[in-house]
Amino acid sequence: MRLTTKGRFAVTAMIDLALRENGGPVALAAISQRQQISLSYLEQLFGKLRRHELVESTRGPGGGYSLGRKSSEITVADIIVAVDEPIDATGCGGKENCMGEDTGRCITHELWTSLNSKMIEYLDSVSLRKLVEDQLAKGVTIEEAPMKRAISSQPVLKPIRITAPNSVFALGNAFLK
Repeated sequence: MRLTTKGRFAVTAMIDLALRENGGPVALAAISQRQQISLSYLEQLFGKLRRHELVESTRGPGGGYSLGRKSSEITVADIIVAVDEPIDATGCGGKENCMGEDTGRCITHELWTSLNSKMIEYLDSVSLRKLVEDQLAKGVTIEEAPMKRAISSQPVLKPIRITAPNSVFALGNAFLK
């Protein structure tokens, strides 16, 4: 089995999200910055995670993503399957006649098929909550999100209103009045 970056990044991003689940929606840009994962790649992954109802999105100011279910109800297998990551150690992709029509299966087919079921069984036994608890036990600290202020510290610049005519014709009409 080869777990590609797609599966690893999806699990990493979900742990990051679950660590901050009590602070409201989490922006993908923040996850991207903390985990050093491309923002556009995260957008693709979270689109798939949202379609599988593992995350929910909130639009607008202060928006972002939050977990679609409790972290204890989401498994690593759920995440990996959601992002279309194949969990298959067989060289043939599970085909019946991997050696050809006449030959049938390769002699190690059952070995790799058994390994596949053990991997899926293990990944299905690890919850997102467990991964979060492991991170917290290691001493990972979660920084508080900065307070979103309704009033900006920048002064508001009002646009200059120009009352002059905007064309020669308007100028002529101004003199006729």
